[in-house]
Amino acid sequence: MAGADSAGADSAGAVGLVLARPARLLGAEPFFMEFIAGIEERLSERGLSVLLHVVATHDAETAAYRRWAASRMVDAVLLVNRTAEDPRLAVLREVGLPAVVIGEPSADLPVPSVRTDNAGPVEEALAHLLELGHRRIARITGPRTLLHTRARTDALVRGCQAVGIEPVVLEGDYSEESGAKLTTALLAGEDRPTAILYDNDVMAVAGLNAAKELGVAVPAELSLVAWDDSTLCRLASPALTTMSVDVHQFGILVADSVLELIDGLPVADRWSPTATLVHRGSSAPAPNHRGEP
Repeated sequence: MAGADSAGADSAGAVGLVLARPARLLGAEPFFMEFIAGIEERLSERGLSVLLHVVATHDAETAAYRRWAASRMVDAVLLVNRTAEDPRLAVLREVGLPAVVIGEPSADLPVPSVRTDNAGPVEEALAHLLELGHRRIARITGPRTLLHTRARTDALVRGCQAVGIEPVVLEGDYSEESGAKLTTALLAGEDRPTAILYDNDVMAVAGLNAAKELGVAVPAELSLVAWDDSTLCRLASPALTTMSVDVHQFGILVADSVLELIDGLPVADRWSPTATLVHRGSSAPAPNHRGEP
């Protein structure tokens, strides 16, 4: 095992994280920067750091894993954004790179993971909107191939069907452009929603601005709920109601798991901090619900 103040003589001194996403999104989205800061805080205590690589495709991601394994550049990797048919775990096993899977909804994995409850927070957000009288509810998602996107959508659909309503679900890509475009499309329809849930803060802020440009008052005519709290949400006008996660602590928990893996210890079962509703100015009673007890 490596010493408390050193990564060890045979260590590469780094943990790898590959993000297959446009670099422009990484710069605009606060989540990953705060997440990586939490990981770095814990790893630095052991003389380790995060080797971050941003690529455009999953093929480029798997190529990076092969290069890292061949040159022994990292001691382990952090795998994020699992998809339904995901070849990356097989590649990591083939090249012999230890891995921790991040944000995994399933317990049935052959490698350690830090799991995330995606359904519970959606149920809480939906309960908030239903209590406010909303019945025309929409959701603007991240890429539908991602397992956590599917888990959130499934939770929303189940919850809505339980009360006899059908949500509208549109697929975005976490970008400002998709948030604005899809919100505009929703609000241009004949039976426009009175509430929209977004899969991240960037799309939600863009949706708020799109509503303003269309003359749709938030929250008088439209309530908005973002996933991932950030300065963007708090400085918006009105400030955005969010599903808030302690992202920094999430990163620390991930670092604890990867350190156990590197040290050859049993990796403890861990869950990311639960997202909880923070009610701010962007959510209010539905237009046809005002004044009701």
